[in-house]
Amino acid sequence: MVPFVARSPENVKARYEALLEVAESISTERQLATLFAELSRRLKPLVEFDYITLTLADFEEGVVRLHILESDKPVTGRPLGPMAFSETPTMVALETGRPYYMPHVGPEMPFERLRDLLETNGVQSFCVLPLRTAQRQLGGLTFGSTKPDAYSAETIEFMQQVAHQVAVAVDNALNFEAARTYERALARERDRLRALLEINNAVVSSVASKELFHTASALLRSAFGMDYTGLLLLDSESGDLRVVAIDFPDGAGTLRVDALAPMDDSVAGYVFRTRQGRIFGFDEMKSVAPATARVMEAEGLRSFCAMPLVARGEALGVLVVGSRRDDFFSQGDMGFYTQVAGQVAIALDNALSYKRVEELNERLAEEKVYLEDEIRTDSRFEEIIGQSRALKANLQQVETVAPTDATVLIYGETGTGKELLARAIHNLSARRRGTFVKLNCAAIPTGLLESELFGHEKGAFTGAIAQRIGRFELAHHGSMFLDEVGEIPLELQTKLLRVLQEREFERLGSSRTIRTDARLVAATNRDLAAMVEERDFRADLYYRLNVFPITVPPLRDRREDIPLLVRYFVQQNARRMNRRITSIPAETMAALTRYHWPGNIRELANFIERAVILSPGATLHAPVRELKRATASSGAAVTLAAAEREAIERALRESGGKVGGADGAAARLGMKRTTLQAKMQKLGVTK
Repeated sequence: MVPFVARSPENVKARYEALLEVAESISTERQLATLFAELSRRLKPLVEFDYITLTLADFEEGVVRLHILESDKPVTGRPLGPMAFSETPTMVALETGRPYYMPHVGPEMPFERLRDLLETNGVQSFCVLPLRTAQRQLGGLTFGSTKPDAYSAETIEFMQQVAHQVAVAVDNALNFEAARTYERALARERDRLRALLEINNAVVSSVASKELFHTASALLRSAFGMDYTGLLLLDSESGDLRVVAIDFPDGAGTLRVDALAPMDDSVAGYVFRTRQGRIFGFDEMKSVAPATARVMEAEGLRSFCAMPLVARGEALGVLVVGSRRDDFFSQGDMGFYTQVAGQVAIALDNALSYKRVEELNERLAEEKVYLEDEIRTDSRFEEIIGQSRALKANLQQVETVAPTDATVLIYGETGTGKELLARAIHNLSARRRGTFVKLNCAAIPTGLLESELFGHEKGAFTGAIAQRIGRFELAHHGSMFLDEVGEIPLELQTKLLRVLQEREFERLGSSRTIRTDARLVAATNRDLAAMVEERDFRADLYYRLNVFPITVPPLRDRREDIPLLVRYFVQQNARRMNRRITSIPAETMAALTRYHWPGNIRELANFIERAVILSPGATLHAPVRELKRATASSGAAVTLAAAEREAIERALRESGGKVGGADGAAARLGMKRTTLQAKMQKLGVTK
């Protein structure tokens, strides 16, 4: 920095008259560009300069930015972007509180980036005046000249007086702009909240998804100027997205309701697959979804925002809004559109649930008489067919335990009829007038199983839009049948044990204790004792369930019941299909009796249903060749089973009988521990 050099006296009076005029003209000016144009015009006769600039300091980012440049000559060279504090004399002037004067721009001058630009434009001297008020530091006011040593000490002192006035005006203008920006943001947020409130009211009052969509789209168009809004839902038949509603008042007709948007070549399909809302410009859309881009181009749409509609973890469709203006949507809008999409998704889920409830009500009304007859039947074991010794032993156990309230655990392979025995226990008990509630624990996702068993309160988790009563609460004074009880996760077993011991629980999201008087009947096809040893099942829960165990034999162990079951299924299916079948060939019955039926009674029932379909006359035509092929393949399966048994036994010997762990038999065989346990149980292998 070069010290000030005194020059010949200037016309002081003229300068201070100009200073008063400047103060008067800028006192009410709120536009910085207009302010500097006026400033340049008034100072030209009094101060020699070829350009005047305003630079503002950004203390958050640590940079100085050129804000306004007034010049009589065109500026050449690469424009300066944001400069670090150390790269500009503006910060020197601010830190010292004094003007920074450079009388000669040359190689000895610091600030290399600025020096190169000044030399390119022929600037030989400049002076930076600090702009600061009592409240804050703003930046610098710079005068530059193509003449060397253009400013005297008196001139610099005058410019400093000008800078004081300019600092106040700049501060006022920045405050005014900040206030206007805040007001605009506040107004926009107010509009958004109003729109969300009205959409929410529409969600509450409407069960029709299209009605809600048109309400929401009208609000978006009036409040934010959208040109296009579209609602697309997953089409289960095609696997693509179908346009179910459009709000496009001045569209050309290219976009149509009921059109399909390909899942692999559309903006909606992209958002649906990724489940992430996204803003698309037209150029980006051409690369992501060319087919959609061609349609949108025909309608003059240039920017888009697409949001997935997700309710209770399930993607239902996509909400798309569009504008004919480029860059209409910003990332700051995503939060708002996410909320709008969330409201629309809730409404869609409600509408679908309402539709399902209506269908269920119709179905329940049609089946009421049948269900009442089935539940209140006087027959003790009407649905249990057979006369074998093994089955009679099971029925005797059922008659023994039914009058008590003891917990029953039914073992048996898949398809052996465990649920029928559980229903028989209920029907023969004092609880027969209560409800028989059943739940397959393997068919419910782990995250939803607790809600299914014990219910939840509204808002207990995402998607819990209403209170739900759990199965144990429904089974109050009745019976609760838990099928595949071995699939209940460990963290939920503690709560189930509490229900059995204390007969109480809490719904998800509630601290209120609910008491239940429900009898538990459980069933499993797994070896719970082995699971207890492997710590996959709680020992205390196992002992509480295993009060009265019943083992249902597989169909291959009660072959004398097969003819009775065959006749029963033939009559049942023939009546349902309005057919008359009176004869079953002896060789067919013999083949059915010989077959080992790995799927047990369920497999037999399905096979007979197919046979009835294939029988046009009075004689049953069963595809027994399929059984022969299955029997032949079972011989190969026996050989394979022997090889599997040998490999498993060898791995157990090598691991010292240990199944799990890094050096256990499961790891040696390259399979999961639970898979190995299932194979051991199937093959009769013990540790």
